[in-house]
Amino acid sequence: MILLIAFAFLAGIITVLSPCILPILPIILTSSIGGQNTGKSRPMGVIIGFVLSFTFFTLFLSTIVRLSGISADTMRLLSVFIIAGFGMSLLIPAFQIFIERLFSKLAGFMPTSQNRTGFGGGLLIGFSVGLLWTPCVGPILASVISLAIIGTVTFDAFLITLAYSLGTAIPMFLIILGGQNALKRVPWLLANTASIQKAFGILMVITAIGIYFNIDRRFQTYILETFPQYGAGLTKFEDNEMIKNQLQKKSETEMKNEDKGPKAPELIPGGAWFNSDPITLEQLKGKVVIIDFWTYACINCQRTFPYLRSWYEKYKDQGLVIIGVHSPEFEFEKSEKNLAQAIKDFNLPYPIVADNDFATWRAYNNRYWPAKYFIDKDGYIRYTHFGEGDYDESEKVIQELLKEIGAENVSAVINNPEYQVYAKTPEIYLGYSRIANFASPETILKDGLLAYTKPLKLADNKFAFEGSWNVMEEYANPMQGSKLLLNFDSKEVFLVARPKSGTSKIKVYLDEKLQDTIIVDADKLYKLINLESPGRHLLRLEFEDSIIELFAFTFG
Repeated sequence: MILLIAFAFLAGIITVLSPCILPILPIILTSSIGGQNTGKSRPMGVIIGFVLSFTFFTLFLSTIVRLSGISADTMRLLSVFIIAGFGMSLLIPAFQIFIERLFSKLAGFMPTSQNRTGFGGGLLIGFSVGLLWTPCVGPILASVISLAIIGTVTFDAFLITLAYSLGTAIPMFLIILGGQNALKRVPWLLANTASIQKAFGILMVITAIGIYFNIDRRFQTYILETFPQYGAGLTKFEDNEMIKNQLQKKSETEMKNEDKGPKAPELIPGGAWFNSDPITLEQLKGKVVIIDFWTYACINCQRTFPYLRSWYEKYKDQGLVIIGVHSPEFEFEKSEKNLAQAIKDFNLPYPIVADNDFATWRAYNNRYWPAKYFIDKDGYIRYTHFGEGDYDESEKVIQELLKEIGAENVSAVINNPEYQVYAKTPEIYLGYSRIANFASPETILKDGLLAYTKPLKLADNKFAFEGSWNVMEEYANPMQGSKLLLNFDSKEVFLVARPKSGTSKIKVYLDEKLQDTIIVDADKLYKLINLESPGRHLLRLEFEDSIIELFAFTFG
């Protein structure tokens, strides 16, 4: 337990480097502006307010919403108005006087001069920030949030959340103090304090407006899409065996029911929803739920869609709910636009939530695409299935769970299509982080351009580059005229690819005969080969330009 608390504290400190801090950074910087004699009282107010608010609402927001009927959006809106109010007080002297009088009535024990500019004003700002802020969730905080959402709050969970918020508060406090010291020690800043105060007031109001219209979240998404490596790896230090073992023990202790199996972790909020408003498992008590972890460029996931659609149409009126949790394998799969298009292309009618930070994935301790968790009417996981296949057995589980809720029109007839996969060649990744089965004699040059040659003979299930290639962490980028050779055994061959811009063309040769020219115009999975029967063949791809990025081969 001490280990989890220590790592939660470190995770909080590191959060200041993540993109999640950007939406509230203007508010933190603006907290440096105050009266001449506030000293450390205002920063302390902000920090104490933040720690109390973030800890309290992380653990109890779901319970408050459930018991009071006041929505989380209403409380978020109140915080937005508080932030905007403080911004206006920096801009308009009359409004500042009004705020001071209001504080003096609400907190008569506190001297008037300290209300807006000192501890009281800082406390209210910090309280609002704690409610508004959505952190980048790592495995430790994800486990706490998943328990809090279903109302399972323990003293251990409180200590972990408090440690995380205290860790986050330390760099916040230093930022505010740094701003104050700069105002006092830099002559130009000191001479222009009034103008700076108004500028920060405008910034605070703009921030409040941005949060109100969810521009802060869209800005954060834009930053991650533009700079995909920004913040990458900040939660990886939590992904070690010691932490995983501690979280597993904690989960088993708090959520295990010997008769029914583990309690299903709640869906971690924060991701975009498709085909539905946000849903919680708590709302679905009394129904049978399938949680399906998938990612849209995964052929193994795509082959499960016909079965999921069939089950959804067959049993939705009897009490079955399917929720797809999209946990992306590649960076481009994090795009909401790409995901929305994939949902449309695959005709997926059930609710789907984006899990770009792998928060729900971690809460379930999941490791696979696809993975399905079958949850009963009381919220317990009764059956799990990883990968493809066993569709008849899965449907029998659905029928049994539906019978437990009194469903009468559950057909005993199971007519799932025969499941067959002919591939003998394993999945092949082309980025250097997971590259395998590479047969060119040259050693891969990471993040750089190098000329590669093909071997004299290409062994089974191996591939080789020919010509000049840029090999990056996730993908390989061929130059114009370059080639890729692959020795495979399957019926179908798929390629995950995208163009850097516009469209790109790939000439596809099978056993030295031209088969097709593939137009790559989007970030997705492309079918290169579809044979009448499986067998071993030689695939050659030729590239007519240098704007394509190749991620992985999969086979069927």
